Amino acid sequence: MFVDRVLSGMRPTGNLHLGHYHGVLKNWLALQQKYECLFFVADWHALTTHYDSPEIIEQHSWNMVVDWLAAGVDPAQATLFIQSKVPAHAELYLLLSMITPLGWLERVPTYKDQQEKLVAKDLSTYGFLGYPLLQSADILVYRANLVPVGEDQAPHLEFTREVSRRFNHIFGKEPDFENKVTQAIKRMGSKKGKLYGELRNRYQEQGDENALSEARLLLKGQQNLSMDDRERLSGYLEGRSKVILPEPQTLLTKASKMPGLDGQKMSKSYGNTIGLREDVDSIARKIRTMPTDPARVRRNDPGNPEKCPVWQFHQLYSSEDARKWVWQGCTTAGIGCLECKQPIIQSIREEQAPILERAKMYQEDPAQVKKIVAEGCEKANQLAEETMRDVRAALGIGYP
Repeated sequence: MFVDRVLSGMRPTGNLHLGHYHGVLKNWLALQQKYECLFFVADWHALTTHYDSPEIIEQHSWNMVVDWLAAGVDPAQATLFIQSKVPAHAELYLLLSMITPLGWLERVPTYKDQQEKLVAKDLSTYGFLGYPLLQSADILVYRANLVPVGEDQAPHLEFTREVSRRFNHIFGKEPDFENKVTQAIKRMGSKKGKLYGELRNRYQEQGDENALSEARLLLKGQQNLSMDDRERLSGYLEGRSKVILPEPQTLLTKASKMPGLDGQKMSKSYGNTIGLREDVDSIARKIRTMPTDPARVRRNDPGNPEKCPVWQFHQLYSSEDARKWVWQGCTTAGIGCLECKQPIIQSIREEQAPILERAKMYQEDPAQVKKIVAEGCEKANQLAEETMRDVRAALGIGYP
């Protein structure tokens, strides 16, 4: 059996903005309260598209970790580490590549989509083709069973499940498996062993998902079973042999509500961002020069908030009473566009204040940031090595 473990990462390709905060980091803050969480700097992934500018990656990596800590990610609750400091990611990536059909990689929806969007870069590389498999290795090397993704990333997780199933099918056939399962059930005791058998039958004969959940909980509470026995019985529940790499499940996250300065999704590629740690005067200038409803040419022209990018900011930042004030003032020309924008400027400043304060603390103590990451890398290496011992043994390369 495996613990509930969340894994998520970000590529260090530039400064984080408010879209990252509302779309990813706020979700991380909630997840670290509920699960064992591992958050990593995906520097190898950055090289798949930025291989021609590697000089940016190291500094962006450290800046990004400061951003995470400033946003409230707590190293006492979550493990923060850098992907390239855990070699097992690359080892598992290599080993999984031995069994992954080429067609699986070519059909990942974002493969051709990204090639079409990033036409200025030569992405006809093995690394770019294989990056979904590297993502799978990132997840599977920690046996992370919960992965927060948006709808656009769901195909990547399904790909990971396919890889996991294929690996377990090929390499999960343990010698004398049935006898080891029988002995493990006996160690549960007659009453709990009988209950396990009944739940397994209900799931396999009737497809009862509740029975599967109950059986997993039953195994989770069996302190007298070894880790190997729990894994065997977990696989036996689903009609499989030993589960070496468990299939991760999707933690579907809501799409970010953070609009860009032009009304599109906030994105560096659109040049419409507000930096997570951007200077307050710069933010004020950006908001004040935001485009508004083109119908409001003059101060006394009424407008339509639904045609104004600023209204999207009010939907995220303003109270219901404030939104009513904006709607009434805009549609009747009772307020001007600069008046409408001022509460947004104030709200962003208030949101930023604790972030900037924490960021300043970590910027003044870079040794502390490096210590947090070093400790996170050490823990990540330990967890990954536990998985790799089983993987190597299953592949027949677990040499003493």
